[in-house]
Amino acid sequence: MRLIKKILWLILLATAFFVLALTYYARTSLKLQPDSQDIEVAPKSSLKSVADQLVKQGVLNEPWRFIILARVLKKASYLQAGNYTLNKNITPYQLLLSLNHGKTVQGGITFIEGHTFSQMRERLNKNEAIKHTINQLSDKEFLALIGTTETHPEGLFFPDTYYFGRNTEDIVILKKAYFAMQSKLAKAWHERDSKGVNGASSLPYKNSYEALIMASIIEKETGNASERTQIAGVFLNRLRFGMRLQTDPTVIYGLGDHFDGNLRRNDLVRDTVYNTYTRAGLPPTPIAMPSLASIEAALHPASTNALYFVGKGDGSHAFSATLVEHNRAVVKYQLKK
Repeated sequence: MRLIKKILWLILLATAFFVLALTYYARTSLKLQPDSQDIEVAPKSSLKSVADQLVKQGVLNEPWRFIILARVLKKASYLQAGNYTLNKNITPYQLLLSLNHGKTVQGGITFIEGHTFSQMRERLNKNEAIKHTINQLSDKEFLALIGTTETHPEGLFFPDTYYFGRNTEDIVILKKAYFAMQSKLAKAWHERDSKGVNGASSLPYKNSYEALIMASIIEKETGNASERTQIAGVFLNRLRFGMRLQTDPTVIYGLGDHFDGNLRRNDLVRDTVYNTYTRAGLPPTPIAMPSLASIEAALHPASTNALYFVGKGDGSHAFSATLVEHNRAVVKYQLKK
């Protein structure tokens, strides 16, 4: 009987010692060097694998106490992969909670409406949280990886802020932006019958891609957001009457690297497929990333008889129905200035 009591006391003492030791371990700072440390937990890792990765990355001295802590607290099945930034004084318990809650370090990138794909790609390349995989690929090659039917990347990606885990491949972010644009464009195109003053029958587009092209022009021409639908109305009137769009942003886009920031008269007569002074109709592709507001304006233009507009110098425009009125506005707002 005494032997059994001794054994029970030993078990009780051992249990108490185990609980105290584990509690002390769980609450003691890991004292990482330097002040913070970035770690990565691979996808589909078991508890043992996670602990081994933490040892390899210098976070833990050995894996077993962390494994025991996770199992005792019944958190072994909820460890999430990703990139984490650990504070220097983090404890094993706090580390376990971070891995359970998936408090990963996220990167972010913002694609700005009105920017070209070249500017968009530059932002991708400068983002240190992104794993760069498409730098050596042509536009056609990386578009094939995304799974697009288009062969030119301009205007295909929705301008927005995208968040991601560190070291996410650039192609993953581009796919997200591409399918976001496809979704929003498809919805806006589908709803073109039920909205707008002019109605779908007055829209001179063969398909949604042509609406996207027009939206990109509206985006580049609009300095005052309230004028989007008016500008759309002018361009659509011109298309209906067989007039050339004669919009400077398309000329600038066609000039590419030859544009030095100053649009000259001889640039307006230099023929490219994007020069809407020398060619009728829409250019072959968008010229920038249009916002959803510009897409909506292209599909729901204002009802107007205006065929011309000229900048007033403050971001707004003067709209005119006749060439005589337009010339007067040019003299008033441009030449006299």
